Amino acid sequence: MSVRHALKEQYHAGLAMLAECVEKCPDDLWTMGPQRRTFWRIAFHAAFYAHLYLGQDEASYEKWEGRREGCEELWNQPWSVEPFELPTDVEPWWRAETLAYIAFIDSLVDRTVDSLDLDRPDTGFPWYKNMTKLSHELMSVRHIQGHVGQLSELLMARGIDTDWIGKSGPMARGQG
Repeated sequence: MSVRHALKEQYHAGLAMLAECVEKCPDDLWTMGPQRRTFWRIAFHAAFYAHLYLGQDEASYEKWEGRREGCEELWNQPWSVEPFELPTDVEPWWRAETLAYIAFIDSLVDRTVDSLDLDRPDTGFPWYKNMTKLSHELMSVRHIQGHVGQLSELLMARGIDTDWIGKSGPMARGQG
């Protein structure tokens, strides 16, 4: 098995687990939590950085058309979410948007990983020093999984279990 193949499997698995957390999140939990660490912000942050770091370098990043400026940051002033009432049978718009974004990122994985220069001695992102591109890609997969762990714990506190996916193809499930 090649390193590229393994990276693809792990990106797909991590993104599938992230999508499952988003899908299973109860409506009230979606916006609950400390202002900058709400469920939806953690999910969007994980997706955004998966998208950014999947590329060869900062210059190759192409914004997703549905992205909201600033909502990827967990440490800065949060993006304002106006409270509103929805009928109980309607999902909040940002959950669907987050799932669409995760699916979009997942669709980029195979061709992007195939095009990466994994032998590059730097990450292509100036804020990561003394790290190779391959190490950076592994770190990116760990970053996704770290946030999936946070989200899974929030769900487990509500009695909602998530699946462990050991490896996966594009948005496939159940290959744990």
